[in-house]
Amino acid sequence: MLKREPYTPGPANVAQVRKDGGKWTLVLVRELRHSREKVWQALTDPAHLREWAPFDADRSLGTAGTTVKLTTVGAPTPRVSETTVTRADAPEVLEYNWGGFGMRWKLEAFGDGTRLTLWINIARPYISMGAAGWHICFDVLDHYLGGTPIGRIVGPEAIKFGGWRRLNAEYAKQFGIETPNWPPQADQEL
Repeated sequence: MLKREPYTPGPANVAQVRKDGGKWTLVLVRELRHSREKVWQALTDPAHLREWAPFDADRSLGTAGTTVKLTTVGAPTPRVSETTVTRADAPEVLEYNWGGFGMRWKLEAFGDGTRLTLWINIARPYISMGAAGWHICFDVLDHYLGGTPIGRIVGPEAIKFGGWRRLNAEYAKQFGIETPNWPPQADQEL
């Protein structure tokens, strides 16, 4: 069992919300101290995804045209969605859908590390919650790639986590929206 006591997420990072017609896109950027090749592997390899991502993949996401089943982790009822990788230009750009929402990852060299940008289509009521969840996932990814894994924190477990509530409020303020009251009657925080 991994110990999480030392982990506290930092403040909300600069993020953007874009609207195109009726479609909302959350844009998150994180600077990681790891090479693009190492980050690419973490984004595409099922074994690596199991360490940090909010879904499991039944095969690699690293090849355009590949059909992959993505299963949401931690949901009361597993949600499985089948997707086809639409773009996989290693180690620069990865595109696919998850649960009907488009996802685009861009990896740029940044000093000795990588600037990772995620564009994800998301329903408007869930924008700050999604930003908080991905923030924690990126923290877990950074720890994992750095050799100090803290274990995946996703789904209902993330929502119960104290840092998630704070991040949800910080991102809501950043986006100029009311903080969603979710979950309405939350369990005690971890």
